[in-house]
Order: sequence, then structure tokens, then C-alpha cells
Amino acid sequence: MTARNYGQRSVVVTGAAGGLGRSLCLRFAAAGARIAALDVDAAGLQSLGAELAAQGTDFFSQTCDITDEQACLLAIRAIQARFGQIDVLINNAGISHRSLLAQTAPEVIRRVMAVNFFGALHCTHAALPALHQSRGQIIAISSVAGFSALIGRTGYAASKHALHGFFDSLRTELEDDGVGVLLVCPSFIDTGIAKAALGADGQAAAHSRNTAGGQSTPQAVADAVFKAAAQERTLLLFSPVAKVAWWLSRLWPGRYAALMKRRLQGEFFP
Repeated sequence: MTARNYGQRSVVVTGAAGGLGRSLCLRFAAAGARIAALDVDAAGLQSLGAELAAQGTDFFSQTCDITDEQACLLAIRAIQARFGQIDVLINNAGISHRSLLAQTAPEVIRRVMAVNFFGALHCTHAALPALHQSRGQIIAISSVAGFSALIGRTGYAASKHALHGFFDSLRTELEDDGVGVLLVCPSFIDTGIAKAALGADGQAAAHSRNTAGGQSTPQAVADAVFKAAAQERTLLLFSPVAKVAWWLSRLWPGRYAALMKRRLQGEFFP
């Protein structure tokens, strides 16, 4: 199979200003791609732009709240006006929460769904005509929580499960038109999402998170995403923990749940 070539291709990344989003921009830029970065963090976008400009990357950025459907549509139109086409859309923006549902305000769950699921919906729907035209790719950054249970993260898991149902179904609608869809499922990544996680009241979570199997670097995940996209894969399970969780949650779900709770419930039941 011939790998996709990203030279002079236009790659849109949401949540681009920090963590994994920034690393994804840098990785695709290193392959010669033109980068369109979307984020609510204007200062972070400016910093990213300076770094990409220093290495000669053709770069465009726009502040965009992806929970706003109209803002997403306008941002995609601006990218098309700048680059003429969209070849890859990476739905990376996301937030998390760490709180047991019994103590969690429903608004926290709605906020997580608004960013993680509806934000991806808004950007994908807006970019779909351009992606049809370019026979492009959609990449969705999911999680181990997209296919298995994760204690204290009911809203986060719901949003990531929704991504799988949405993008697996969308793939069946687009594959005959040459548009690829890749779902990426890492375990824990050393990014700002942990520090920005919401607590039960919608404020920053007060306690630190436990991690199972250590944390991957954003650069390592971005490199794996790039390679999987180039190979036109449909699913990337990044890290041994993600692979074990995938199979164990399917073949022995009770055992998976017991192991997961043993590793993570210390966050909530010290």
C-alpha cells in the first residue's frame, strides 16, 4: 500500500495550541504540510505560529470555540479561503473531568460532551464538503475511555464512546468516496488536559489523577498518529495499556473493570 504524502497538504488541527495538538501540528509540518490551527487560546496559537514560521511552515491560525457551530463554519471557510482546500481534519480538542457522578453537577457532563463530541461534530460537518473534494482524511483523538469503562469519568467516557459510534458510522458513509477516518485511542498522555480537568462543581479538579501504565509523551503519540494516518489505518491503539484494555474489556469485561478500579479508585476512595 502506498502511504499518503502530506507535502503541501492542508491539515486542520483543533485544540492546537498545547499538548498533543501542538505536537500534531509540528509533526505534520515536518512532513511538509500546511497547518491550520484552531484553539480558544490566542496566546498559545501565537507561540505555535512563531515556532512553525521559524521552520518555514505555511501556517494559519484562528481562535475558535468549537462548541459554537457557527464559529466552526466560519473558521473552516477562512481556512479554505487561505489554503484553497482541506486535506486532513484532526479533531483533537477535548476536556475531561474527574468526579463521581453522584457528586457531579449535570452541567459538567454537558460541558464535556459539548467540547469532546459536539465540537468534533461541528468541525467535521463544516469541513465535510472540502474533504469530499480532496478525498481527504478525518482523524479523531479518542481514548481508552472510548471503548471501555473509566471510574470517575462518566461524562468523559460518554463523550469518547460517542465519538466511536459517530466516526465508525461516518466511515461507512465516506469510504466509497475515498475519505478516510482514523480513530486514535491513547491511554494517559502527559499534557495539560489533566491540569485542566473539571471537578464535580465545574471548577478545576482538586485532586491529582492516578495513571495506569505511566504516561506517553505528546511527541510520541503525534508520531504514531502521523504514521497510522499515512498508512490509512482506521484504528490506532497507542501504548500497551490501550491494547490490553481493548482486548480485556471485550473478552473479559468483568476482569477489566476490577483491574481498572483497583488502579484508579484511589483518586476517589483514598
